Amino acid sequence: MASPRFSPVPPDEPVRYYESPDSVPESWSLGRPGEIQGRQPEGERLGYQGPDQGYIIGLAKRASRRVCVTAGEDVDDVLAGCSLIALRRASLFGRAPMVHDLNVALGMWGYLSETPPADLIAVRRDLFVGVGNVAHHYKEGRAIADMAPTTTLKMSPLEVADQYFAHWRSLTGFSA
Repeated sequence: MASPRFSPVPPDEPVRYYESPDSVPESWSLGRPGEIQGRQPEGERLGYQGPDQGYIIGLAKRASRRVCVTAGEDVDDVLAGCSLIALRRASLFGRAPMVHDLNVALGMWGYLSETPPADLIAVRRDLFVGVGNVAHHYKEGRAIADMAPTTTLKMSPLEVADQYFAHWRSLTGFSA
């Protein structure tokens, strides 16, 4: 390909072209010091790992219009706590979060219902307060996610919606 007239290459210089390097680098191999060998670590405050977990932020923003809160509850606190539950559910299946994960989390705590039970409202109001401020209430958010039973997380959103009114204590893992 000819070079343009404004190119700073003298015309009497030989044409340049691509040449392969003299040595071929070795193939990539796992050997980074921060790489985890085997399964992800589990324990208090470590969370639940999974792919593309940041997608839950967009899902939560879109779900904010559907969340039904009562006086004394903050939508941001609710979405933060339920997002952690949704992330745990998604990691249980080894995939990125999706809207059904968030619907299960919101449904088990009655946030998709106009008229949740009064005792559920009292419990969730105290449990979710401040969780939206992750920097100061990370431990409380983790406790909400850890509280959810695996049996509930394996349910479909419709199963949770059918059972939450009568069995919300067993669905959420709350014990008084």
